[in-house]
Amino acid sequence: MTDVPTKEIRKTFAQSLLTWFAEQARDLPWRRSEPGESARPPYRVWLAEVMLQQTQVNTVVPYYERFLARFPSVETLANASLEEVLKEWEGLGYYARARNLHAAAQRIAGEHGGQLPDTFEGLLGLPGVGRYTAGAVASIAFGRNVPAVDGNVRRVLARVFAIREDVARSRVQRELEALAASLLPSGQAGPFNEALMELGATVCTRASPECADCPLANDCDARRHGSQEDIPPPRPTR
Repeated sequence: MTDVPTKEIRKTFAQSLLTWFAEQARDLPWRRSEPGESARPPYRVWLAEVMLQQTQVNTVVPYYERFLARFPSVETLANASLEEVLKEWEGLGYYARARNLHAAAQRIAGEHGGQLPDTFEGLLGLPGVGRYTAGAVASIAFGRNVPAVDGNVRRVLARVFAIREDVARSRVQRELEALAASLLPSGQAGPFNEALMELGATVCTRASPECADCPLANDCDARRHGSQEDIPPPRPTR
């Protein structure tokens, strides 16, 4: 694995990424604040992150908007029956997500006064919430200085730092999470995490990455050596 980035590398990495994100971020419903809101409600951030697991953004958007209209708060979701929740989820697939979402809403309503836990550890204790989702909600909704590392982020980091190991391995994932944490700009973890995910989803894609449009191109070891399409390496076949 790569060494811990220097302070200068961390600074330029974050600045380049955040400037790009401010200009290029997609207009998505869960990124919007309603009139009078100073920040995005944690419930909406959480709902979007659950729906986006293993599902493309374009597919999620109409489901997110319908689900939010039917269950606009943790309380309305907690008070609904599981059958009602599954009905609204119908067609989105991976139904365990809906069951866990409902169970978590009931726990939040019953044990947390209807408010999502505002720490990584607290969120991690909810049904269906793994390290990525906990990191995303904690940083985006509550400003916690924690990384959120999904498949897109792993791919970006692997290419920029020329990490040629299998990113699906647990050890490598832990090391990539530590690397992401070392790059976090204090106080801007939410935008930084969203920017990394956005870059992986729209520019540093699995096939045919658009390196000419990448804000990190000048610092990317994989691009420098012409190996961006070989990193991360494909998973070994059994």
